[in-house]
Amino acid sequence: MGSRTAGNAKAQAWVGQAGERASEGTFADAAAFGDVVFNATAGDASLDALAAAGTENLAGKVLVDVANILNFSEGAPPAAGAGLDESLGERIQTAFPDARVVKTLNTVNNAVMVDPAGLLPGDTGNVFLSGDDEAAKQDVAALLHSFGWPEDSVVDLGGIDTARGPELYVALWVRLWGVMGEVPFNVRVVAGSAPP
Repeated sequence: MGSRTAGNAKAQAWVGQAGERASEGTFADAAAFGDVVFNATAGDASLDALAAAGTENLAGKVLVDVANILNFSEGAPPAAGAGLDESLGERIQTAFPDARVVKTLNTVNNAVMVDPAGLLPGDTGNVFLSGDDEAAKQDVAALLHSFGWPEDSVVDLGGIDTARGPELYVALWVRLWGVMGEVPFNVRVVAGSAPP
C-alpha cells in the first residue's frame, strides 16, 4: 500500500492486519512493486497521487481506477463525477498514456468489491469495466472473478470514455447509501425482450 510518506500509520496498521505478504511505502514504492496498480485515492487527489507514484512506474501496467470525485462543498450528499463530458478515468488515461487504465469497482463500497457473494448472497448484481486496452480489461475481469464476481455479473461498457456513466451513477449510489445506511447493496441490469 502506498501513501504520501513511508511509515504512514494507517498503512502500517493495514500491513499488520493483511499478513506477511503485505508491505507499505510511498506511492512510488507501491507502483514500482506492483504488477497491477489500484488507484483507491480520493478522486480529486488521484492525479497528484499518481504523479507521485511516477509515470515510469505506471508505464505498461494495468492501472485499475476505483476512485470517484465527490464534492462536499454544498454538504452531504456530495455531488459526484468529473462532469458530463469527461471522467476521472479519462483524465488518468490522458495524464498517463502508457498506463493501461481500467475503470471498475467504483459503483460499490469497498467491502463488496472483494466479497460480493459473501455480502450479497444470491445475487451480486453487476460490476462495470471501461478501458481502451482490451487485454487489460480481460486481465481485470479475471481478477474480478477471483474476488468472487461471477462471469455474468461483469459488464464491459467499452472504451475509457464510457467511465463517465459509472462515475455519474455514484450520485445515485450516495443517495441510496443515505437511505439504506451501512447495508451492503448493488444494482443489477435486467434486460427484457425488444418490444414488438
